[in-house]
Amino acid sequence: MFATFPEEPPVSPPSARAPRLLVADHVAGGIGVFALPDGARTARLPGRYPSEHAGFLALSGGRTAFVDDRAGELVVLDPCGSGRGRPLVVAAVPVAIPAEHLAADPAGRLFAVTTGLGHAEAPWSDLLTAVEPYADGGPRAVRVRTGGPGEPGVLLVPPPDARDGGAPDPAATAVVLRRREPGALSSYRWGDLLAAPAGCPAVAPYRELPLPGDGHGDAYDPLTGGLFAATGTGVHRARTTADGLIAEPPLPWDGPGRGYYLRLDPVRRALWSNVRGGPADPRRWPEWTNCAWWYGLDSGRSGRIPLGPGLMFRFAVAARHIAFARVHPDGDELVLVDPAAGAVTARVPLPPMSGAPRPGETPWDGVQRRAVAASPGHGLVAVSRGGHGEVHLVDTTTGTLFRTLNLPTRLDEGGRLAMTAPDDGAEADPVGR
Repeated sequence: MFATFPEEPPVSPPSARAPRLLVADHVAGGIGVFALPDGARTARLPGRYPSEHAGFLALSGGRTAFVDDRAGELVVLDPCGSGRGRPLVVAAVPVAIPAEHLAADPAGRLFAVTTGLGHAEAPWSDLLTAVEPYADGGPRAVRVRTGGPGEPGVLLVPPPDARDGGAPDPAATAVVLRRREPGALSSYRWGDLLAAPAGCPAVAPYRELPLPGDGHGDAYDPLTGGLFAATGTGVHRARTTADGLIAEPPLPWDGPGRGYYLRLDPVRRALWSNVRGGPADPRRWPEWTNCAWWYGLDSGRSGRIPLGPGLMFRFAVAARHIAFARVHPDGDELVLVDPAAGAVTARVPLPPMSGAPRPGETPWDGVQRRAVAASPGHGLVAVSRGGHGEVHLVDTTTGTLFRTLNLPTRLDEGGRLAMTAPDDGAEADPVGR
């Protein structure tokens, strides 16, 4: 437990503008907050179990949110304010679990949480929770059924007039679920969700668009109102209007394979994904190919950058680089992509993990993994060493590992990391990562 952190002598509080690193052990429980670049611990939150799948959601002012998958709560933190007279926990509101995806509206005042499998072998819950942590009169949370269990993604989209400078109407905000089996984008009005009676009633969407049933990854561009969903055939696009959803031509993956993760880069106003190719048999994962796929939201151009073979999934957006953690029997590494150069500019070797995925076995269950985190306003990247209780800090300007943080827990399954700082612009991506 993080409660076993040894007590440290008093130190001068770090700058409130310096980035903070959140290190969560979602298996053993607990979150530690560390000031960067020196790695001094500034706060700890024992007994919390962040949802590994829903991740951390960046909010304005350096705040961040997550779902506690044991307590069943949406928790909002102020990592930069803790230790400087402000509480670490800003809000905690009950939600349905196990959490699958977490998103907020661009203002960071409305939240939606979908449910997934948890430790079940098949989807069993169709509960969606709509949350207003800062509502007049106290926090509000409403749970509804959405018509079929699955592993839905979620996006919150303000009405078009709000994006054009009009006064935002929270009731008109659209909650858009990306569904599988059958695939669809299903849109609900926030006001309809909040008006639902007690008892988790079923609520029907007011608009739907067909979508391939293998969606995996969602993004939203608050500037244009564009919605994006990664599927096997490409990135499907849509926009919300006063009447519902309008489909736009999908974006191809520009080659073999498909993207299994999709996120917005607020620095360069681009979409990024890791496109995986190679054998379908997961036991042959060392042969999987990986490419960083990008799409410029303003330019309309796209491209691919080869990353190397092996297991790669989530990645992180730093000020001048995109960071990918690559796991392979021949050696693990942090791969740094420079978007300006359109190429890999550094490969930082990482110490091996005991219990890492092995060739001939699937790379998902019962193995150690790596989590990665960065801030779009800074040049540091953090990457974990699952099972060893270590987090490595990499300086992207030099492409070198310059510090290792030793944690009091093993960080089994790689833990979960988030890097946040005031005014870094990370909240422009209003989806949990």
